[in-house]
Amino acid sequence: MDHLQKIFPDVPDEAWPRLEAWTGLLREWNAKVNLVSRKDIEQLERHHLAHCLAITKKLKLMQGARILDVGTGGGLPGLPMAICYPQAQFTLADSVGKKIKVVNDIAERLKLKNVKALHTRAETLNREFDFVTGRAVTALPVFIGWIHKRLRFGHKHSLENGLIYWKGGALEPELAAAGLAPKHTYALNESVDDAYFAEKYIFHFGARQIRAVAKRL
Repeated sequence: MDHLQKIFPDVPDEAWPRLEAWTGLLREWNAKVNLVSRKDIEQLERHHLAHCLAITKKLKLMQGARILDVGTGGGLPGLPMAICYPQAQFTLADSVGKKIKVVNDIAERLKLKNVKALHTRAETLNREFDFVTGRAVTALPVFIGWIHKRLRFGHKHSLENGLIYWKGGALEPELAAAGLAPKHTYALNESVDDAYFAEKYIFHFGARQIRAVAKRL
């Protein structure tokens, strides 16, 4: 973990022991439930944890922020973010029950009081959140169709309320098809000097943007 601490100085010191414990628990569960490929689980810290932690360089949350992580799978990026932002409340949602079982177990064993894991689809929720997150869940237009009603307007954090989405590859056709231009695009290889992160990005879209795009889809 020492190399990650140097790369991500905005992660609170007290978060690192929990993040290390999280890697152990995810590896334990991955032997029983396929959450991360066998090849990638050997590179969990490099390929997955660093990927999630990159947002700490850009996102500062006020007390009481509400975050919804959709298609969380084994808890990515929701659980690492919940460890890094104890002042915020995280709802982690997935339509696959066995994955939510994993998330609940890990959250309980890490004593994360700011995490609620739900076996549900985003469309069925009736709350609004400051931010919705997703990590390569599906095509962006589809994802926006799921979550556009879950966002509330506001700008009291370092970023305007909205969608934070991790995605890789050539996305210009997908964005153009939705008539969507990110407010911010963060190239992950700027945070992590590693060829693995070439063409991997975090996109931030404002809540009003998302609502407007959803009307056209």
